[in-house]
Amino acid sequence: MWLSILTQRCRIWLQPTRGLAIAEACIIGLVAALSAVCLKMGAGWLGTWRVQTTQIVPPWLLLPTIGMSFGLIAGYLVNRFAPEASGSGIPQVKATLANVPIRLSWQVAIVKLVTAIITLGSGLSLGRQGPTVHVGAGLAAGMSRWVPTSPDHRRQMIAAGAGAGLAAAFNAPIAGVLFIVEELLQDLSGLTLGTAIIASFIGGVVSRLLGGGSLQLNLELIQYSSNFSLPEIPFFLGLGILAGLLGALFNRGIITSIKIYQNLRLSLPVKMAIAGFISGLIVAILPESFRNYAGLREYMIISQPNIPFAAIAFLSQFLLTLIAFGSGAPGGLFAPSLILGSCLGHLVGVSASYFLAVDSPTTYALAGMGGFFCAVSKVPITAIVIVFEMTTDFNLVLPLMIVSVAAYLVSDKVIPGSLYDKLLQLKGITITKAVSNEGILGKLTANDVMQHRVETLDADMTLEAAMQVFSRSHHRGFPVVDDGKLVGMITQSDLVTKRDSHSYILDQSQPPQKVLLRSIMQPSPMTVQPLDHLTHVLYLLDRYQISRLPVLEGQKLVGIITRADIIRAQAEHLNYGNVSTVHTEPSYLVYQTRSPNIGRGRLLVPVANPQTATILLQMAAAIARDRHYEIECLQIILVSRHTSPSETPVKTVHSRRLLRQAEVLAKKWKIPLHTQIRVAHDPAQAILETINERHINLILMGWKGQTSTPGRIFGNVVDTIIRQATCDVMLVKLGKIPPSVQLLTEPQLTPSTSPQFNRWLVTMAGGPNATAAIKLLPALATLGEHPYIRLTQVFKPSQLQPDMTVLEQAIRILMGRRQLSSHVVAIPLQADSVAEGVINLVKEEDYDVVVLGASREGLLQQAVQGNIPEAIASGVDCTVILVRGAISS
Repeated sequence: MWLSILTQRCRIWLQPTRGLAIAEACIIGLVAALSAVCLKMGAGWLGTWRVQTTQIVPPWLLLPTIGMSFGLIAGYLVNRFAPEASGSGIPQVKATLANVPIRLSWQVAIVKLVTAIITLGSGLSLGRQGPTVHVGAGLAAGMSRWVPTSPDHRRQMIAAGAGAGLAAAFNAPIAGVLFIVEELLQDLSGLTLGTAIIASFIGGVVSRLLGGGSLQLNLELIQYSSNFSLPEIPFFLGLGILAGLLGALFNRGIITSIKIYQNLRLSLPVKMAIAGFISGLIVAILPESFRNYAGLREYMIISQPNIPFAAIAFLSQFLLTLIAFGSGAPGGLFAPSLILGSCLGHLVGVSASYFLAVDSPTTYALAGMGGFFCAVSKVPITAIVIVFEMTTDFNLVLPLMIVSVAAYLVSDKVIPGSLYDKLLQLKGITITKAVSNEGILGKLTANDVMQHRVETLDADMTLEAAMQVFSRSHHRGFPVVDDGKLVGMITQSDLVTKRDSHSYILDQSQPPQKVLLRSIMQPSPMTVQPLDHLTHVLYLLDRYQISRLPVLEGQKLVGIITRADIIRAQAEHLNYGNVSTVHTEPSYLVYQTRSPNIGRGRLLVPVANPQTATILLQMAAAIARDRHYEIECLQIILVSRHTSPSETPVKTVHSRRLLRQAEVLAKKWKIPLHTQIRVAHDPAQAILETINERHINLILMGWKGQTSTPGRIFGNVVDTIIRQATCDVMLVKLGKIPPSVQLLTEPQLTPSTSPQFNRWLVTMAGGPNATAAIKLLPALATLGEHPYIRLTQVFKPSQLQPDMTVLEQAIRILMGRRQLSSHVVAIPLQADSVAEGVINLVKEEDYDVVVLGASREGLLQQAVQGNIPEAIASGVDCTVILVRGAISS
């Protein structure tokens, strides 16, 4: 007891508050700074070793070897432990902050840190600032899981970690805050801005104390001063325009490079090894000063006029960055952008000195850094502040503003939009303007999300009867009414509390048969009105620690709203609203076998669970024999959405073993069976692609019989198949399998053993799906030894003379099959609830299989309102089959 109380108090203490957010921001800033220093020193040590070793070993041999081997190692680590750690990292952080489900954790941060050190140390022309942002965000995401916070609070902490990482990388805390606001989160709320400022400040200070001065420029050792005069404005404008055009070309080159690598269809380690090898060859040909990228940037800023050197540096860095980044190597574009900008600024500055009596190539190089950085990243304010914080030269601000703004306008005109958004689009992710959950909760009302059909209990109902209702229902609480008026609430927890308090269970004078609900219910329950916003509903649920609220319109009970209803509304907004969309790539076929095409149609069986595959294939074989179909057996291997199915290496040993055993069964049954293995992001999409490509007539697939996914009727995959598959659909929830049933993984496979398929109950409501179910029955009935089929239609007790037309038509269809003519009866069923009536009938008469053959429109409407199939499937232990007839495409 004391442990649970202590745990509850700890949870209350850890609830998100402003003070806790500030403390988290301080810790995040410190951890992000330490990781940035580790990345800087680790990459610097490896880079120094690489450059010094070229004095001993010929560069043409050493540099390609180091690039290839280090690239292979880093690529393997990323591919094996965290595929999300590839690339810059900023697009992944931006997607996470836009509610796209991309993994961001300590594992991703550690893998990113280690592989970025290896990658940068190998000599690839990439920067450490993007990885530092990714590492900071990953560490913050890992820390946020320790605290029971809201999604918005977690997003704020991740953004603070990203800002701290950038601040630590550049020693520029203000730039870290602005980058969050301008590019990542685009949020100016007080708590977001406050935590970002604190984390970025601590990150910048700690990085400066532990890692040295500003960006390795060592400008404090150089006596220079920025010179700026009015006649130079056209040159700075020209520099901005040139930076914008070349920055746009650079962005286009990045996209093209990524697509080229994708078309090669190679694994990530091989791509990075190729990039490292080619980069090493190119650097080995160039002068020795090109082997130290940080030194090259510093040299371009402080060097004397040297146009040939600056031109070669620009072209080589341009090409090397495209080669490195397109491979997916962990590394960013900030540092290469600064190098390219300094080279471009040097060229324009030297040109200006020929026309004007000025000598300020350093000013142009620094302004060019900001301009090119802005043209690539599309963050003008951040670009200006980063260079300003690096130099602390106020005289540089005006040239920086001119160049950066001009570069931004030109680049955005040539190629609109953020480069990071385009990088995400290559992975199938599109981010649009987000709407905060708080805004959604403020717009939606109780009437929008409440359950309009309310099951109630009468105040004079006995406790025994109420307990039976609870045992049959998935609800955990009911409103209690007296003469139609709401008088209380009763929940399962109330029953448990009363039992534990010995108030009536142990009181022999008041057995459950005599205890009335009015004596144990919660009287005068808290209620809301239909037009109350969800913010108010959530406040009441949290304030009074309850899980459901009745909705009253005047004195009339019109609905009930639960926490699950609100969560479902938020989930539907995140999944289907205008927040972000994730587009999956087509599945990729990696294995297939083909049998003779001698059937009149094809039946698709996706197999995933070896324990149920044999039985599903038995059912498929029965239908295939009856209709002269071929069977298509499908295995799907899921891969991360961050990798392409066509490029991801997978192991097919277990899948092929499963399919080969299916082939053994088909051979014994003398039925043509085709097999295939597909690598996919989404199993539903892979199934739909198979249906279209193989011209499937019927799909038979397993079904859990229930779903825990908010807003879904049958489950993510099954919902999609029911709505989009153009062929017949047959879903099977298998009942309890006898111990004698053999699994597909056993060496001896026989189709003779199966669950009981003797007593069949077929519920009908007319429509094409009823006909489809009836047409399947003759084949399925052969699975039993002595089949007995009862056709039934549920009618309300108020209908004295039910319409038997549907049942009579079904009888005529089945009577045409000799093997079933003496085993079919049609008996209507009277019940207030379809689900409750079917469940009671199955238990009373011990049926083996229930077939649901309602019309498509009625089925979906009923499923949305009460989820009849799920209620039946979860309420009975026998096999349940759900049939949906073919629809036109």
